[in-house]
Amino acid sequence: MKIILLGAGQVGASVAENLTSEENDITMIDCNGEALAALQDKLDLRAVTGNAAYPSVLKSAGAEDADLIIALTQSDQTNLVACKIAQSIFNIPTRVARLRSRDFLEDERLLAPENFAVDFTICPEQIITDYIARLVEFPEALQVLDFSGGRVSLVAVRAKEGGLLISRPIREMRAQLPVGTDARIAAIFRHDKPIIPDGDVCLRAGDEVFVLAAAEHIRAVLREIRQHEAPVRRIMIAGGGNIGLRVAAALEDRYEVKIIEQYRARADEVAGALKDSLVLCGNATDEDLLEQENVAEMDMFLALTNDDEDNIMAASLAKRMGCSRVAALINRGAYADMMQGGPIDIGISPAHVSIGALLARVRKGDVAAVHALRRGAAEALEMVAHGDKGSSRVVGRRIGEIPWPKGVTVAALVRDFDCVTPIEVRDDGTVDRRMGRVEIADHDSVIQSGDHVIVFCAQKKLVKKVEQMFQVGLHFF
Repeated sequence: MKIILLGAGQVGASVAENLTSEENDITMIDCNGEALAALQDKLDLRAVTGNAAYPSVLKSAGAEDADLIIALTQSDQTNLVACKIAQSIFNIPTRVARLRSRDFLEDERLLAPENFAVDFTICPEQIITDYIARLVEFPEALQVLDFSGGRVSLVAVRAKEGGLLISRPIREMRAQLPVGTDARIAAIFRHDKPIIPDGDVCLRAGDEVFVLAAAEHIRAVLREIRQHEAPVRRIMIAGGGNIGLRVAAALEDRYEVKIIEQYRARADEVAGALKDSLVLCGNATDEDLLEQENVAEMDMFLALTNDDEDNIMAASLAKRMGCSRVAALINRGAYADMMQGGPIDIGISPAHVSIGALLARVRKGDVAAVHALRRGAAEALEMVAHGDKGSSRVVGRRIGEIPWPKGVTVAALVRDFDCVTPIEVRDDGTVDRRMGRVEIADHDSVIQSGDHVIVFCAQKKLVKKVEQMFQVGLHFF
């Protein structure tokens, strides 16, 4: 696929790295020639220096025969103008824009073909906010990911001594679960090496376990792997920037939130935007301030400033001072790898968190969702099966008879999307209903046309093979 990327910042660089590794023809545009040169030294891509909203620059980047344009600059206006020019002048079929302003995100008419002509939008800040909110909801988790519109949850946890499955074969998990509850261990990583999760494997304390279940069952399943952990009630956030403010606004209705912002003007602005959160002006790496604000009594500390070093220092300090759970936003992948599991419980890579929304648009076959796992080393896909037994390699066949590559696990099927399923009764007596029916996969499960198939790839290089398996023969059409 011929793709034009606009913006060589952190998000753009991460997208370029993923797409060039998948044999796409990539051209990147940015005003910063030095940033482009640095990327060209690492990646196989073409670079054009200039303003991405200028038709002449887009033309020099090959817009006349491009298949996709992804506008990821820091400017909403530049991204919107580029998409409109891509449609009206160059007729590029698919246009994706990164947008921050709610004014654009909340009014779909502005993005219609007759206006800015954006097919898909991505807001990395909101994606990261939603991701962090799920981590707060599951404080024991390393990652919490949703599939099929929230119908299925995939949670990564560190197996803990005292869990019922420790030192026992994972085939015994179903017998331990409450009646009507089912789940699948999609992958196990032990000392950073993947282990095929067949029924005879025994979990050990310290294993990184990816467990998948229907959303209403996931908590019961996690209790079998780890001892029960107290829910989060008190949260301290370092940084009142774009992400820090979004996270505080998303959490303050359900949790007691304190937010520390270094600059007075920004602290006043954040205080005016929030309802119930306590906003403090100060430095989150100030030990006296953290002690004064009782950081040891916090259930979770989130370091969300724009500076990696500050986030690492603040989170490490909060952990040393007694906070039970700390997470830090870390843009540099090498930093995140070094820190997670050491002084910091969770290192959050913004690029890896937000990349899935874009990858789902460029992957071959019908891909409903993509999630990067283990900081990009592995991947989980939600593939939609099409065709019949004569035109598809997977439809009409038992999962156990399909020759999946080693390291690929089919974890669940979500089917009957046109049916509404009651999944649980709320405390007020109302019923929570969601689309589709979840079937935890086993060797005898038969994939049907229209099924959403959730596939775990223990190594990223396996993704291409999985996509090929779901492609339909031409005679089907």
